[in-house]
Amino acid sequence: MNTDSPNPARVPRDFESLRSTIIERKASMPKRLAQVAAFALGNPDEIAFGTTASIAAASDVQPSTLVRLAHHLGYDGFSDLQSIFRERLRDRTLTYEERLVTLEQSGGDDEDANLLSGFISAAGQSINRLAATLQTETFAKAVDILAAADTIYLIAKRRSYPLTAHMSYAFSKLNIRHQIVASPNGVDVETVQFATGKDAAIAASFSPYAAESLGQAEALAARGVPVVAITDSAFSPLASSATCWFEVAEADFAGFRSLSASMALTMALPVAIAERRRKRAGKS
Repeated sequence: MNTDSPNPARVPRDFESLRSTIIERKASMPKRLAQVAAFALGNPDEIAFGTTASIAAASDVQPSTLVRLAHHLGYDGFSDLQSIFRERLRDRTLTYEERLVTLEQSGGDDEDANLLSGFISAAGQSINRLAATLQTETFAKAVDILAAADTIYLIAKRRSYPLTAHMSYAFSKLNIRHQIVASPNGVDVETVQFATGKDAAIAASFSPYAAESLGQAEALAARGVPVVAITDSAFSPLASSATCWFEVAEADFAGFRSLSASMALTMALPVAIAERRRKRAGKS
C-alpha cells in the first residue's frame, strides 16, 4: 500500500484551507511528510521564497520529500503547492486600499451582501477550527496559572489590542486584579517591571508579530512570571516565552483577518478564572 497516495476530496487553493487539510490529516501522514508539513506551516515565508534545495535543507528532508508531500495533498508538483504560499504572502502584504480594490473587483451582483457573508463565513471558520483543535487540558492549565496570580498583566498591540481591552473590562467586572500594558505615555517597560513570580501575564500577538509584545513577554518570562500566550503557530516567537500557549488560526476574508476565535477564547478565560477562584475560596 502506498501511504503517500493523495486522497483529498478537494485540493486546497488558499492557505487557510491548506492549513486545515494538513492539520486534519497530520496523524495519518508518513513521518517525513508530517515533518515537512509542520515545517511548512511554521515557516510559510521560507516556503514561498525558497528553492526546493534550500527548503529541503532547512526542514532536514530530501528534496524528493517535498514533491511527495505535494502529491500527497493532491497537487501536481511542489511548484503547485508553493504557489499557495506565495499567494498567501501576496495577500498578507496588500495595503488596506488594495484589499478594498480586491473586494470591489469580486463583489458580484449584491456587493454589500457578499461582503457581509464573507466576513461571517470567515468568523465561523475561525470558531470551528478553534473548537476542533483547542485542548481542554491546555485551557485548564492556563486557568490554573491565571487564577493563582496576584495580578494579571495584559499584553497586546495593534490588531490584537481589542483582546486585552475586552479582558480588562471583564476582569474589572469580576473583581480580578489586572494591569493592561498599553500606556499612552510610553511607560510600558516600567509597568511590567512591577510584576513578580506571584503574578502572571496574558500576551497575544499574531504574524506579523508586534515587537513590543514579544519583548515584554520575554522580559516577564525571564523574571519568572508565568506567561499565557495566544498566538498563531508553534513557531511563533511568543510561544517560546510562554509557560502555556494557545494556537489560534484566524480565517480571513479578502486579506482582512477575523478575531472571532481569539475573542471567544478571551471571553472564556476571565469567567473561568473567576469561577476557579470562587471554588477555591469555598474550600478554604
